[in-house]
Amino acid sequence: MKRDAFFDNAKLFLIVLVVFGHSMQPMTNDSEFMYSLYTFIYTFHMPAFILLAGFFAKGAKDKDYVLQLAKKLLVPYFLFQAVYSGYYYALGDEGWYNGFFHPHWALWFLISLFCWHMLLIGFKKLPPILGILIALELGLIVGYFSEIGHTYSLSRTFVFFPFFLAGYWLTKEQVKKWQKTPVRIASLGVMGVVATCIALFPEFSSGWLLGSKSYATLGIPQAGGLFRLGVYVLASVMVVAVLSWIPSKEFSFTKLGQRTLYVYLLHGFLIQFFRKIDLFTYTHWLDILGVLVVSIGIVYLLSSKPTMTVARPLIEAKLPRMRTKT
Repeated sequence: MKRDAFFDNAKLFLIVLVVFGHSMQPMTNDSEFMYSLYTFIYTFHMPAFILLAGFFAKGAKDKDYVLQLAKKLLVPYFLFQAVYSGYYYALGDEGWYNGFFHPHWALWFLISLFCWHMLLIGFKKLPPILGILIALELGLIVGYFSEIGHTYSLSRTFVFFPFFLAGYWLTKEQVKKWQKTPVRIASLGVMGVVATCIALFPEFSSGWLLGSKSYATLGIPQAGGLFRLGVYVLASVMVVAVLSWIPSKEFSFTKLGQRTLYVYLLHGFLIQFFRKIDLFTYTHWLDILGVLVVSIGIVYLLSSKPTMTVARPLIEAKLPRMRTKT
């Protein structure tokens, strides 16, 4: 079956933003502009990425599927957790050792993705609206427990699960409706209002968008649930607004959207090294263009065929195919 270019374009756009966000993060302490841009991106890029992951989770959920999923997600997680520990040690990072159940940096996504698939086994038996409401309730409740955080990626698993579940129930026809002219016009207004509010209230903590911290840690222990509910609404509206502008046309670079797992797992090696040598520093707002160019270059490099050939044994537990003469 022919792939839909819209989804590959969307995944490519979002993985560029993932790398871009991680690259510019050190610069957010030196500039309100950088912090505002960083916060704006985080209002939608991971929820949208997770929504698409849920959309493509419509396969059978039998025993063999679970085993394949464990091989695809958990094996790379444990391998990269060990590799990143060694890499951080080589860079002289004092927090190099996290053990196997406190994910390094971006690796939380692998263990959460596996857990979302497991949760889906039960949630897909519920009516869509009921299931999503329960998932939202779990995401709201988990913030009241300070003990739940980065360990096992439990906090993010529950906080972002509603987007995964919504993606599972989402149909291609519904997504296509987002691309209609009235929706696109309205989306410009939505994005403009959100960007303005972020710029006017720079004291807003981007920690609310990460899904990994309790309400007490974020400074609103009592009314944190209401605040997170607002964040859910914000993220949902922004996801639709941004995805409405993703083109359905196939470009020469569209196929790179099929290789986002490689970029996601490998970009940390480059980003952490660049941070170590202070490559990402802020002197002028135009520096953002340089960071964007570097981010696009990283995505292109890590999604290239040579990189995939070298990294495949680690990421997919597969050895490169050897051609034999006949």
